Amino acid sequence: MATLVFPLLAGFGLFLGGMHFMRLGLFALAGDSLHRWLVRFTKTPMRGMITGTLVTMLVQSSSAVSVVTIGLANARLLSFPQTVGIILGTNIGTTFTTQLIALNPQKLALPMFLIGCSVLWLRSQVVRAIGMSMSGFGCVFLGIQMMQVAAEPLQHTPFFLSALARPDSHYFNGIFLGAVFTALLHSSSAVTAMTMGFMKEKILSLGMGIAIVLGSNVGTCITAIMAAVGGNAAAKQVAWVHVMLNVAGVLVFFPFIQPFAVLVSWLTGDPALQIAHAQTLFNVISSLLALPFAHAIARMAQHYIKG
Repeated sequence: MATLVFPLLAGFGLFLGGMHFMRLGLFALAGDSLHRWLVRFTKTPMRGMITGTLVTMLVQSSSAVSVVTIGLANARLLSFPQTVGIILGTNIGTTFTTQLIALNPQKLALPMFLIGCSVLWLRSQVVRAIGMSMSGFGCVFLGIQMMQVAAEPLQHTPFFLSALARPDSHYFNGIFLGAVFTALLHSSSAVTAMTMGFMKEKILSLGMGIAIVLGSNVGTCITAIMAAVGGNAAAKQVAWVHVMLNVAGVLVFFPFIQPFAVLVSWLTGDPALQIAHAQTLFNVISSLLALPFAHAIARMAQHYIKG
């Protein structure tokens, strides 16, 4: 058991630590511009979605952008209807991380980590921020390598076999476990990366891998809920609209997981890319379907969710 748990935990630790360092570096580069962009370029739901997508791609964290958005709404710098487009954009922007991981640049992981660490002692804040981002990026892929090593023996554990790996395992199991693990780790990217590792080792079916990714979209809402605790009505509305949109997207896609898996398998034969494409298509389609109803969603949330 120790030979399974320790490599998996070490891989998770490297991945999450790398994501944290990468975020710190990117936030240092963005500075206060992040707040200004969100306030300035979100006058309509469409502009909010585009801005939310670009900012999330830049800082590599949908949870971080959601927390900043809740803070701005709580400070009344953003009106609540403005935030609906941003939330839709964060769901699209977070797929950029998965697509990067799917490119599989593991050979660059150690060089990037060493180069990034070597410039952390320089005086220039910009160079240090770039170095922090590079070292974090390297850690992310070193962590993925360790998780992939741990994935192979995991397929023989009774829990895994009964819950996920059996041909008759229900997709609800994948959604539930994806949501729980993401809520615990506060990172849908980590859960998606682990799923890509399982797919690469041919441990999971594509349908079950997609189910876990759908669940991770629900689990990532926990950060927004925690950020809204103690906030005003607008902050709570942002958090619960985030939950509502992500849950609604999963409910719409749930009956079509198997046809969706067939579609994704037509796009590429690479298992990791299949998961990356599935996450991207799910988030883009869900956000585009919800966008025309952004104002109606905002009015409904304001009606039902009071301070």
